[in-house]
Amino acid sequence: MKTRRTRSQERILEILKTLDRAISAQDLYMELRQQDQVMGLATVYRALDGLKKEGAVQVRTLATGESLYSLIQEDRHHLTCLQCGATIELESCPVHELEKQFSQRYQFKIHYHLLEFFGVCVQCQEQG
Repeated sequence: MKTRRTRSQERILEILKTLDRAISAQDLYMELRQQDQVMGLATVYRALDGLKKEGAVQVRTLATGESLYSLIQEDRHHLTCLQCGATIELESCPVHELEKQFSQRYQFKIHYHLLEFFGVCVQCQEQG
């Protein structure tokens, strides 16, 4: 059963469609304000949560605890430095076949998956 989207959710999806990057809820709130669209920060969080549960957006939580939201286009995978927060996007995914197996085995509808490795980048290693 499809749920009906709120006007707030539709506005947020329109902004996410124009971006080529993931964005935090706070930055999304500021983007809405710059476009003269009145929406409270709590409404932004509620709308994002609903879109996430629907499978329309994905969320990636950084090592700092900040969550970044984007449209689900393809699975993304990263190496993230715990010292400076820099991320490197990986070009290939070693778990696509595993995702298919889990989906079939457990009859689980997978919207997306994240694969992230945490460590220390070369610049931080040289400084330390």
